[in-house]
Amino acid sequence: MARRRGPRDSAGEGQEAPSNRARLGKLAGMASLAAVAAGALPAAASGWDLINMPRGVTNVSTRIYGLHMMAFWVCVGIGVVVFGVMIWSLIFHRKSRGAVPDVTMLHNTKVEIVWTAVPVLILVGMAVPAARLLVRINNNTNSQLSIRVNGFQWGWQYKYVGTDVSIISKLSLSSDAARMLDSGINVNSVPHYLRSVTHQLVVPVGEKIRLLITSVDVVHSWWVPDLGVKKSAIPGFINQASFIVNPSKPGVYRGQCADLCGRGHAFMPIVVRAVSPAAFEAWLKRQEAAQSQASAGAPASASSATST
Repeated sequence: MARRRGPRDSAGEGQEAPSNRARLGKLAGMASLAAVAAGALPAAASGWDLINMPRGVTNVSTRIYGLHMMAFWVCVGIGVVVFGVMIWSLIFHRKSRGAVPDVTMLHNTKVEIVWTAVPVLILVGMAVPAARLLVRINNNTNSQLSIRVNGFQWGWQYKYVGTDVSIISKLSLSSDAARMLDSGINVNSVPHYLRSVTHQLVVPVGEKIRLLITSVDVVHSWWVPDLGVKKSAIPGFINQASFIVNPSKPGVYRGQCADLCGRGHAFMPIVVRAVSPAAFEAWLKRQEAAQSQASAGAPASASSATST
């Protein structure tokens, strides 16, 4: 089985761009370490990571995080200036200090020009990198692997374009059993409760993956924060999205349907497993062989995607 291999993304999507998180996270990291030492938090938790947007494992998700942090610091700067002036005025221009209100100043052209021009410049300065990032997010060219994604109530079907491999991914049996009313199962004993699936979407790291996303019934939304992908699945339409998992970041990344798609919306998780290109090729061959045997009526070997 041969898959088309295109050139690597010219912007180096597998490489992570620097961000302001390292600076801002120092104090939060120190506080988190202190909390761990005191037994207040588990070792894997990070105070800043618990409240902030995830940085993700793709170049696009890292850039989204950088844009988010830029907007955050702009808001902090505006807040410091505005509230600083307000507090200073309250302290040094209060009546007890003999301050007398100026009732004659009804209009000041220079002040109005300044407080109109400054916000415009701030918005333009933020709009330029945001527009560039939007263009990059929607650049789905030069993909090396295409996958058709069909949403349905309530799960996902993945078809690897150019192959005979097609898998159905639904809520795992363990989570499905535990969620039932009066099941008697302690949900804390179920690994990745409501975040595990019967079959994972397996992709290679370092390759540009293009998703062709649609739906067979109602509107769904394919959302995996760590990949920087959130795209609506609309019946009758095909939306595109793409990502490249950093070669140094193989692993399992979880998401869910982000659209209110019906009664089982809360039980429609997404699990993506990123592996090395060699491991992916081996997995794909096993899947093709198993599904070929199944379609021919022969007993298929147990080579389906890992369920977690």
